[in-house]
Amino acid sequence: MAADAEDNPASTDHAGGPGRRVLLLHGLWMPSACMAWHARRLRRAGFDPHLFGYDTVGGGPARAIPGLMEALRDPADIVAHSLGGLIAVRALEREPGLPVRRVVCLGTPLAGSAAATGMAQLPVLRRFLGRSARLLRRGCHAWEGHAELGMVAGNSGLGLGRFFGDFAGASDGTVAIAETRVPGLADHIVLPTSHSGMLVSAPVSRQVIAFLRTGRFVHDR
Repeated sequence: MAADAEDNPASTDHAGGPGRRVLLLHGLWMPSACMAWHARRLRRAGFDPHLFGYDTVGGGPARAIPGLMEALRDPADIVAHSLGGLIAVRALEREPGLPVRRVVCLGTPLAGSAAATGMAQLPVLRRFLGRSARLLRRGCHAWEGHAELGMVAGNSGLGLGRFFGDFAGASDGTVAIAETRVPGLADHIVLPTSHSGMLVSAPVSRQVIAFLRTGRFVHDR
């Protein structure tokens, strides 16, 4: 795929087609606006992006998941950063019939977050995880749904999470690459980016669009 392929709506596959609806979910402690950069790139590529906001600490999964399920009554794909990916997976597990074709997770700890586990052991920090603590610590561990699930992981190692979690191997500074791998993924790719850097990364954007169009990332040969 050419470097600027995301700017060519004609390159979308027939299943997606121009105007395919995409919901974008943010991660822990983030506002929905943090996904606006990716939304702009998706719009330029011919998709119809929508930001989905939720209270990550006070509301947590118990409130976010039902709201997302309602938003997914109409066909859509999903792009989700960090905790947002766990919210999306849980929603699709709870209601497998939702018309979602593809989901792209960005640095989501599907296998559980060591950083969140470390923070939860410190009383002064535990409250900052709020009602999302349990989902972040446990993750989802395997994907058996109908939607194609892709994962973009980072390996820059820059982030505060490394001070709280005992990472095994490389990480994006907040989530270990090993924490992003679970059985059932359609594809997985590692890029030189940090956890927060994924939100404004052109290479990440290109891979997101490639997966939404084809169900696979573009791997260097």
